This record gives sequence, structure tokens and C-alpha cells, in this order.
Amino acid sequence: MVPRSVTRSGSPTGALRDVRAAGRSRGATYNAAVDFTVSTPIARPREQVFEYLADISNHPEFSDHYLVDWHLTREDSYGTGAGARFRMKAPLQRFAWADVTLSELQPPFRIVQRGRGGKYNRIRMLGTYTLSSGPADTTKVQYTLETDPVMPSDKLMEALGGAAWNRRQAAKAMRRLRTILEEGRDRGRRASVAGR
Repeated sequence: MVPRSVTRSGSPTGALRDVRAAGRSRGATYNAAVDFTVSTPIARPREQVFEYLADISNHPEFSDHYLVDWHLTREDSYGTGAGARFRMKAPLQRFAWADVTLSELQPPFRIVQRGRGGKYNRIRMLGTYTLSSGPADTTKVQYTLETDPVMPSDKLMEALGGAAWNRRQAAKAMRRLRTILEEGRDRGRRASVAGR
């Protein structure tokens, strides 16, 4: 069995880094950091894994142990512009609602989802799924979540365990994703426009 890995990164990557760099050139200040990266190998071809992840209505199937009350923001749940709103079951979380939209798809390599959460939806979030081919039609799925906490209270919540809790839950979601795609079990319910 190939071991699943959970890693922590110390340098910003991806689209949020570009947004921050553009902001600095205009004199803005960004305090974002890469919160975490989790990954797992899946014994399925990369194209099949990509097609599953590119439909946001599938995401509750592997993440409803910590992201609940999903509903789609439009009828078409596949591809760029598809989005969903959900509630996080994080401890001490008073402002638990968040939303994400699939903002960039590069088949079959990368899916980027942008979103906002927290009080007044002021915390920007950037999630990136990166898919790389492995031996014998396997796929390594890597998920990175970056957040941009605005207020000192937002930063404090992350420091008090919010980021660590999210990392643990996302690692579990990757394990469930693997089980779903390899064995067809441990599925949650898919999201719909009306909710669940």
C-alpha cells in the first residue's frame, strides 16, 4: 500500500500569491499564507479523477464529515463557474458559512476553487487540486488550501487551531475520496440547488 502524506508548506503558491503580488505593487498589504497541503494516491486514471472533481456536486460525498448543509449556487454543477455554499463544523466557529466557485480548470491537471468565508465573508480562500500521473494508471491528488485572514480576530482563530483542524479534516477527505473512487464506498450525499 502506498502511504498517504500530509505536508505543511511555508511559502505561498498559486493564484493567491499572484493576487498578493499584484496588490503589493499597488501598495496593498496581504497577510495570507499557505495553510496546508494534503495528498493521496488513487488507483484510477487522472482523467477519471479530474472529471469527478470538476463536478462540485460530488465534493460533499468526500467532505461532509466537516463541511455540511451543501447547496449549489447554480444548476450546472460542472466546470468553470460552478459553485456551492456550505457550513463548516469547526469547533468555536461562530461564522461557519462559506462558499466556493470553480474558477479555473486545466484538464486533467489542475482545478482551482476560490471562495470566501468567516464573518461578513471577509476571509478569502483558495483551494487547488493538482493531479499528477503515477505508475500503472494511478493518480496523485494534492489539495492545497490558502486563506487570507483580514482581521486580528481571524488570525487568532487560525492560530488557536483552525488551520490544524482544517488540515486534519482535509486529510480525512482525501482518504474518503480515495475510497470512493477506488471502491465505490463511504460516499456522502451529493449537493443540489435546493440543498440536502
